Amino acid sequence: MKTITFIGNGNMALSIAKGLKDNYNLEVVGRSLEKLDKFESELGVNIKKALMDDFNCDDKTIMFCVKPANVETVSTRLTGKARVVFSVLAGTKVEKLKQYLNPHAVVRAMPNLAAQVGKSMTTLTGDVEFKDEAVELLGAIGETLWLSTEKELDIATGLAGSGPAYLTLIAEALADGAVKQGMKRDDAMATMRGLFAGFGELIQDVHPALLKDGVMSPGGTTAAGYGALEDGNVRASCIDAIAKAYKRATEL
Repeated sequence: MKTITFIGNGNMALSIAKGLKDNYNLEVVGRSLEKLDKFESELGVNIKKALMDDFNCDDKTIMFCVKPANVETVSTRLTGKARVVFSVLAGTKVEKLKQYLNPHAVVRAMPNLAAQVGKSMTTLTGDVEFKDEAVELLGAIGETLWLSTEKELDIATGLAGSGPAYLTLIAEALADGAVKQGMKRDDAMATMRGLFAGFGELIQDVHPALLKDGVMSPGGTTAAGYGALEDGNVRASCIDAIAKAYKRATEL
């Protein structure tokens, strides 16, 4: 099996590794053997472990999973020229990655937390000769979409990359609303989870506006609740959330 070398062993690296572990040999590079052992234990398969100092990247396929602010520092601890770097760093441009890591090629990828259950929506861009390999590799953790520019990927970071956090806020608030009206907490949470599971299937094939129209009868319960969301500027806040996340991605 082909080997994928992870540089960084945080939560996103673990989520991606869970999707790849059955089809690839995994090598994980970090700064602490203790944390690498924990990574291996949580992953549930044997991995090759290495410390970061003077690690040789020659001809390796790298999954780069460090924090964006640490690119410069980490680069000083690596040697050699990787065949390709797949970077999951938000806002970190291809040009910067090439400058500091000196690989043959770079592909930026923006997965999300659903990678750990094989349901990530991962956007990709970079050196187009590695498009097919990127789609195959990241396809192991969910859906992929190749974008033509880094600007689009930075926008997608605010939508799909950060989106799970936005949806958790909505999910928690809806359950809290049911509890406020007198529903038991466990029942409210179970109902909310069922709502999200079903909606995730529906939205694949039907435009959101059509789904809304299909459930909103004149003067009914949905219309009353939907009006409250509009009164609370939920739509405008969602649009603004993408704008703020995109702006932040360009600053990293």
